[in-house]
Amino acid sequence: MSYWCANGHESRPSFALEAEKPESWDCPRCGLPAGLDEQAPPKAPRNEPYKTHLAYVKERRSDADGEAILAEALAKLRARREG
Repeated sequence: MSYWCANGHESRPSFALEAEKPESWDCPRCGLPAGLDEQAPPKAPRNEPYKTHLAYVKERRSDADGEAILAEALAKLRARREG
């Protein structure tokens, strides 16, 4: 039994006779999903780019909110140093 990925790699995993054969298999060469149809392999999944912590924060807070929070934190630090 052969599986093909979108890059054209062929995988031939071994299964026990009584085991159920999966519809798809991860290609051991590139990691893409591989299917049983060589002419129509599964499409590569769309990977979202990694977001940094700062990108998530900017989704939740405006620049004005960020400046207000920073000013409040700096004021607390200054008060702690003086007192």
